[in-house]
Amino acid sequence: MNIIYIKIIIDLIIAAVLSLILLPLFIIIWLLIKISSPGSVIFRQQRAGKDGEPFIFYKFRTMRTDVDPFGASPKSGEDSRLTKIGKFLREYSLDELPQLFNILKGDMSIVGPRPLYMSQIAEWNDRHKKRLLVKPGLTGLAQISGRGELTREEKLELDVRYVETAGFGLDLKIILMTIRQVFTRKNIYEKKYSKTEFTRGESRKEQGQ
Repeated sequence: MNIIYIKIIIDLIIAAVLSLILLPLFIIIWLLIKISSPGSVIFRQQRAGKDGEPFIFYKFRTMRTDVDPFGASPKSGEDSRLTKIGKFLREYSLDELPQLFNILKGDMSIVGPRPLYMSQIAEWNDRHKKRLLVKPGLTGLAQISGRGELTREEKLELDVRYVETAGFGLDLKIILMTIRQVFTRKNIYEKKYSKTEFTRGESRKEQGQ
C-alpha cells in the first residue's frame, strides 16, 4: 500500500480516537467559552491546504470579539485581548483541538507544516512552495524546533525540511516531542514575526485569534 494512503489511514484513526476520548473535554471547553465570553465558540478562517487548495480552519476562540481578529498576535499571556479561558487554552494548545475535525474531513494531517494564509503563497519562493506538497498539520517540525522563538523565515525552512525528509519515524518523533512541549508550555507566544522586524499586526490580515 502506498505510504501516503497509510498515513491518511493513521491520521483518520488517531483523529477519530482522540475526538471520542476528548469529547468530554470539548464539551467543557465549549461551555466555558460560551459562559465567559459572548460570541462564537469556534473561530473559522480560510487557510491554504495541500497544493494550495483553500479550506476552512477551526480552532477554539481565545480572544474577545470586540478586538481586531487580524491584529498582532499576543506576545504574552498578559495581552488584554485574551479571555481568561483563552489564555489557558493557548498555553496548553487546547485551542487547536477542533483541528481534529479538519483531519477527519481530510483537510489536514496530524503532522505537517502549519496551515498559512492563501495570500502568503505569492510571497514564497519556489523552495518554500514545497510545503504545499503535503497536507498541513496539527503540529510540525517548526513547532518542536522553537515555535514562538522562530521567525516566519525560519519556520518556512523547517517546513520544507520536513517535506524533504518526511517519514513515519520523523512523524513519531514530532508527535512525542509535541506532547512534551504541551506540558512544558515552552515558546507559546511569538517573539518576532519576521527577520525584517514586521509583526503580525503589520502584515496583511494576520490571525490574532
